[in-house]
Amino acid sequence: MTGPSEATQQAVLVAVTEMLTEVIGEDELLMVDEVTMGTSFNDDLELESIEFVALAEELTERYGDQVDFVGWIADLELDALVTMTVGQLVEFVAGCLDTPDGGER
Repeated sequence: MTGPSEATQQAVLVAVTEMLTEVIGEDELLMVDEVTMGTSFNDDLELESIEFVALAEELTERYGDQVDFVGWIADLELDALVTMTVGQLVEFVAGCLDTPDGGER
């Protein structure tokens, strides 16, 4: 089994960056040099819980049921949530998009 394609990951990274701009605002996002796969939601972006909820809504609006973000984060331990990077989210979303059955694994 192969992971999501590089092209899919790049497209999702661009989309997630756009969603983060909507959620936290362009001024706040400018505090980070650039959003990369290694950007941390907690340490770098300092995302508040309400902003995380808004990001989940953006993901659902864009991808629908194909990406079950809420189900995915519900299975994570607290430490994994606190240290989550944009790259981990991108890989999850890209994996769902590359899976013919809509992310069911």
